[in-house]
Amino acid sequence: MKAIIPVAGAGTKLRPHTYTQPKALIPLAGRTILSIIVDQLVDAGITEFVFVVGYLGEKIQHYVEKKYPQLTCYFVQQNSREGTGHALSLTRDVVGDDEMLIVLGDTIVETDFRALIASPYSMLGLKKVDDPRNFGVAELDEEGNITRVVEKPQIPKSNLALVGVYKIKESRQLFECLQSNIENQVKSHDEFQLTDALECMIQHGVRFNGFKVSNWFDCGRKDTLLETNAILLKKYKLASNPVLPYENTIIIPPVSIGEGCNIKNSIIGPNVAIGDNTVINYSIVKDSIIGSFSNLYEVVLKSSLIGSDANIRGLSQSLNIGDNTEIDLG
Repeated sequence: MKAIIPVAGAGTKLRPHTYTQPKALIPLAGRTILSIIVDQLVDAGITEFVFVVGYLGEKIQHYVEKKYPQLTCYFVQQNSREGTGHALSLTRDVVGDDEMLIVLGDTIVETDFRALIASPYSMLGLKKVDDPRNFGVAELDEEGNITRVVEKPQIPKSNLALVGVYKIKESRQLFECLQSNIENQVKSHDEFQLTDALECMIQHGVRFNGFKVSNWFDCGRKDTLLETNAILLKKYKLASNPVLPYENTIIIPPVSIGEGCNIKNSIIGPNVAIGDNTVINYSIVKDSIIGSFSNLYEVVLKSSLIGSDANIRGLSQSLNIGDNTEIDLG
């Protein structure tokens, strides 16, 4: 089985950070979004990965090859962003007829991946949501079989959202439906959607079962990314990343601090993740994510997302600063 992870999106909802950093590599609870996904699948026994890359794809490839040299990885280029269906259609030559596990590159879920892989049927991850109009939606019959899927319906007939995890046994049928939709310009919301290809498979008799996920974390916007960071910091407890003593500094857990950081005269936490080699002095930081190689001096930050190589001096309450930025608030 191969794992397919589409990470070609531009991450427009997380700009300015995604101008210089792929969304999948944004730090989260001492890791990255992508590493959390890959580690879950490696723990479940998957060793072959296909990454669909595009915008800043060379950073994805460099990161994966450096962090996971033991894995067999393929990188497929998506030059034009035409939706998840189009992205997956590009992997046909690499995947062939192998079974596949598709996990969208901004999707972090908690589920039993080993049981999912062992299932004799194709499976779609589902989660009940209050407003399903912003998601792909699945409709089930009385026996729990999926009878229909539709992308972002205006009048949903179900509150079961597709969470972005798909186990596909019938790969050939999927690629045939993807190709047919592209040739016939079958689009939803102006893009070729994976959801439409799955609906094509259902109409041709392929059986899909749903599986529930215990947690589904949204990493697509600043506010929900910070919420996810706080939840995962508490969950991981960072047993493998102990917080070292810093000069005249109070650490309020949960906090993740990267290697090579220099922190003095500050209060850090709770719910803070700091990248490697960052310098913080005379500052208060809480409920925030700080990138690597940044420099903070005399600032008060809360609910902030700070990119790498940023320099901030002065006083602030809430910032959304991209990479390679210099700000003097004094």
